[in-house]
Amino acid sequence: MNERELQAFVAVAQHGRMDLAARALGYSQPAVSYQIKCLEQTLGTRLFARNSNGAALTRAGRLMLPSAQAVLVLMAGIKTTTVNVPVAA
Repeated sequence: MNERELQAFVAVAQHGRMDLAARALGYSQPAVSYQIKCLEQTLGTRLFARNSNGAALTRAGRLMLPSAQAVLVLMAGIKTTTVNVPVAA
């Protein structure tokens, strides 16, 4: 599980469609689909029910969404606090 997978997961959850999530992230739609597939394989569960209208969160996806959002906020905070910190010699 990595940051890009979590970003893709949250974006698809927010937009309800892989193509719209991809556009919002600046990725291709196949890249977002691949990130979701990898995340689902890592977790061993389906996060989205895919249909012709897009992608709806499964129960597992709904349960995971707040945690994924929190992790992304924490990662952004870490990046912000480490900007301009000199590397120890």
